[in-house]
Amino acid sequence: MSYQSSIWPLAAVLISLLGALPILASDRRPNLRESWTILIAFGKVVIVASMLPTVLNGGGFVFTIAEVIPNVPIQLRVDAMGMFFALVASILWLFTSLYSIGYMRALDEHDQTRYFASFAVAISATLGVAFSANLLTLYLFYEMLSLSTYPLVTHHQDAEARTSGRKYLTYILGTSIGFALPAMLITYQLAGTLDFTQGGILAASGADASTLALILVLFIFGFAKAGIMPFHGWLPAAMVAPTPVSSFLHGVAVVKVGVFSILRVIFHIFGPDLLLQVHLGTVITTLASATILIASLVALTQDNLKRRLAYSTIGQLSYMVLGAGMLTAVGMTGGLLHIAMHAFGKITLFFCAGAIYVAAGKKYISQMDGLGKRMPITYLAFFFGSLSIIGMPPFGGFISKWNLATGAIESGQLILLLVLLVSSLLNALYFFPIVYRGFFMPAAEGEPDGIKEAPLFCLIPLSITALCSLGLFFWPGLFLRLARMAVGL
Repeated sequence: MSYQSSIWPLAAVLISLLGALPILASDRRPNLRESWTILIAFGKVVIVASMLPTVLNGGGFVFTIAEVIPNVPIQLRVDAMGMFFALVASILWLFTSLYSIGYMRALDEHDQTRYFASFAVAISATLGVAFSANLLTLYLFYEMLSLSTYPLVTHHQDAEARTSGRKYLTYILGTSIGFALPAMLITYQLAGTLDFTQGGILAASGADASTLALILVLFIFGFAKAGIMPFHGWLPAAMVAPTPVSSFLHGVAVVKVGVFSILRVIFHIFGPDLLLQVHLGTVITTLASATILIASLVALTQDNLKRRLAYSTIGQLSYMVLGAGMLTAVGMTGGLLHIAMHAFGKITLFFCAGAIYVAAGKKYISQMDGLGKRMPITYLAFFFGSLSIIGMPPFGGFISKWNLATGAIESGQLILLLVLLVSSLLNALYFFPIVYRGFFMPAAEGEPDGIKEAPLFCLIPLSITALCSLGLFFWPGLFLRLARMAVGL
């Protein structure tokens, strides 16, 4: 792949970071503040999309910010894998911005300016991770994301929010500093570089299997945003945040940054061939399989809708890591592809959870009987999102899970196929009762008659993302092509 020097990667990162300034300046003018938010979100999509044709033609872009360590510049680089993640994140941030306007206004939330400004900084950090050319750059933006999302997690400023915020930072910063940073230092000592390179940089380092295993485990647990157990507790705790935060940051951006970082390490620091040679794929798939099954079982026990979605997310994130750990082209493609398919499905489910809260004031599944008859669009969208996460045709989740299942068979690891099938059944067991109760159970006695659909600014985004989950089954070509390019196919 040939890279041309360009300012566009930096522009994609900076547009929302600098955009936080006019958002803050418009504190007393909500309409202007929200107009800035939508304009910036749309601009970010346009900038990212403008680089897509070059990437699809086998090219890319690079921009060096500074070189503070020999052979390790702070550098942005747009390749197929980064473009894949940047497209997902920027498109869904646009929808989330629209949704946030309806949600925050409907509930008359406090400190909305701080909320929108923090969101803008967070999406800049997300794009920075997507376009990082090496581990150092990725690590800096990873930490920037951790700090910028703290005000969002603690938005309500009550005792529960502050406790959850402390837990969030303890997990996220504690693991990145305690595990990922030492792993990065060891990698630099062995390889003399931290660049993301096709085939990896550790193969020529001469490190023994035990050292490589140590580095791998440190990275997997160090990027705790991926939710690999036992470093997953921050994610359910962070559900105290407003639903748009849960939907985008804890259903798409934050958690996917963790997975994306692990996939970068597997693909471009170790390389599949080295991991096969020292038999470390089993370490990855074992950790992922355990997380998938345990998180799915815990999700079954959750009555709070957002907590059920949170544990579902923990399990689904490990599908992506599982695919990468298969170390086959099809399995790795499936793991990367699931980032997009899960993102569209899960953001739909979180949007629906927020719409239910806005319209009916309900958080608990046991209180939602009969709501589907009063909020049919929201519940139909929830059904669509559920089917995609379960992996049922004709929804996008089927495409990624099909690749994962094929990868498990090709690698001769039929136990992983069993994990995929059992977990998909568990997905159905914790999603279908929600839809059934909404459409087919009678409303509780004394339920007010005035419940109806949430405002249009909430309803339109969840309808669009639900339809996207359907459309990605029929037209997965763009994301599938980028995923295959990323794994070298």
